[in-house]
Amino acid sequence: MDRERKRALLTQLIKEHNWFQVLVFTRTKHGANNLAEHLNKDGITAMAIHGNKSQAARTRALAEFKTGKLQVLCATDIAARGIDISELPHVVNFELPNVAEDYVHRIGRTGRAGSEGEASSLVCIDEHKLLKDIERLIKREIPVVQIPGFEPDPRIKAEPILNGQNRGQGGGRGQGQGRGQGQSRTQSAPRAGGGQPRSGAAGKPAGGHGAGRGAAPVLHRSGGRGR
Repeated sequence: MDRERKRALLTQLIKEHNWFQVLVFTRTKHGANNLAEHLNKDGITAMAIHGNKSQAARTRALAEFKTGKLQVLCATDIAARGIDISELPHVVNFELPNVAEDYVHRIGRTGRAGSEGEASSLVCIDEHKLLKDIERLIKREIPVVQIPGFEPDPRIKAEPILNGQNRGQGGGRGQGQGRGQGQSRTQSAPRAGGGQPRSGAAGKPAGGHGAGRGAAPVLHRSGGRGR
């Protein structure tokens, strides 16, 4: 899948699997705003939460998200630090973080306290280095799931990342994201007790990955503490 199709794929996944309470991470505030706007246009209730939002707006968004009134919360890493939901079912890395450790913090928000959780990452060709950094940190490969209809265009080449943000994708391409192929990776979120992630393809076949392969969203499935 190409980067410009990430938003369409996210919408499809949310609607197809009837996901609720989905915490979606973007790399920039602008990206969070644009993604929330796009999802609302697609009939998915979403709000953005980041440092430029007032405290009142952030409190309201978080309250609606916790009660289930808000289906999707689009957040930056800093804004998400204050989010504490014990049974968060879905985390999506719309863009991979610049720092590999942030990835662990992101997906560690799901599958807590023994509950089931699923983490997904939508990865494009420019994010392959970021993905390798993450795999090096967690000491395992993350399985790739191909989503029919979102296969990458082999003609598209990776673009360099400029100052942590690329130009495109209607929402602030962040570091590691260029105009290239998208790929979705699936793996378990780290258990709350700090264990290694357990791979799972959320019902879809997972395969290996490589810098030249396209993929679908990475769906991480976590069984929580003690599993």
